[in-house]
Amino acid sequence: MKERIKLLLIAGVFLAAYYIPWSHPLIRQSGLEAFMMLQEYARQHVLTCLIPAFFIAGAIAVFVSQGSVLKYFGARASKILSYSVASVSGSILAVCSCTVLPLFAGIYTRGAGIGPATAFLYSGPAINILAITLTAKVLGWQMGLARAIGAIFFAIVTGLLMALIFRKDDAARTSGQIYVPEANADHRSLLQDSLYLLTMVLILVFAAFARPASDATGLWPMIFAYKWYITTALLGILAFMLKAWFTKNECVNWVESTWGFMKQIFPLLIGGVLVAGFLLGRPGHPALIPEQYVQSLLGGNSIWANLFASVAGALMYFATLTEIPILQGLIGSGMGKGPALALLLAGPALSLPNMLVIGSVMGVKKTVTFCGIIIIMSTIAGLIYGSFAG
Repeated sequence: MKERIKLLLIAGVFLAAYYIPWSHPLIRQSGLEAFMMLQEYARQHVLTCLIPAFFIAGAIAVFVSQGSVLKYFGARASKILSYSVASVSGSILAVCSCTVLPLFAGIYTRGAGIGPATAFLYSGPAINILAITLTAKVLGWQMGLARAIGAIFFAIVTGLLMALIFRKDDAARTSGQIYVPEANADHRSLLQDSLYLLTMVLILVFAAFARPASDATGLWPMIFAYKWYITTALLGILAFMLKAWFTKNECVNWVESTWGFMKQIFPLLIGGVLVAGFLLGRPGHPALIPEQYVQSLLGGNSIWANLFASVAGALMYFATLTEIPILQGLIGSGMGKGPALALLLAGPALSLPNMLVIGSVMGVKKTVTFCGIIIIMSTIAGLIYGSFAG
């Protein structure tokens, strides 16, 4: 299968080089916009935002036990605890929808309730530190915060609604405690692991700290003026932690996990940026798709614009993080902020391939209900956010 994909990719590049009329002024301008957008990402987002986030994701994958999270989805677990863990577990266990599907299938077939299982299914691709961080950096902290809060709220409400609607079916299923292997004993304390992760989060926050408005006064301009001194001090603290608390083998595993995420995501992100730049351009710089098309379908904050964004996001497949440059281009072409959030909340968690897999696990009726809940809530969230964000 991988060799077939490589062949199709090579054939696609060849056909594009052969048939696309690059001499046409509009095509030439669109091609330039694609690489200008890629340069913008390289200069503004990669070193100060994505690289620290990759290291955090690698640390979570290596040092946070999946078993310690999954054990809370069993039939005997507290409902409050189950939904709390399920709603934020995406930041720990999964980076994209392809990762969460086998985990969902495993916990559901082993006895997890439909509520916690579907809360976990939504949170997996919708809540991850890379996506939330890049959303805030590229689309603004307001959009990043709305996405984070909305995704956690959606996960809980979706799970509760699924448990309520299918309570009879759920009670009839064979209920049992999920088996998970015991995590290996850790020679560090929970406090040490927490301080280690907190230090990396602070490095990310200060390294990516944006220049405040020219008329801003008080704390924010001061933080910006000293952000590299603070970041350097935090890097020194992190180096001390790694030397004192971690073995060489653990550090190697951490770097390898980080590199694994980078290999998986960077090529997809570069491709997504180039495609988004070619089709939509940067804000204020039009490209192949005329702005009036985007404005007519997704402009403003009408219920139809939000619903269209939710349905389109639910059907489309977004590779990890590629939804962000696509939205950047759409917003620059006239997309409203409400529909943008609606697409962010529906898109990464759903796709047509995803729906087919989910349907094979829990049936067509539950799958249609699950997707319908997310589309309706995404539409409502977009309307609310758009009315405040303008």
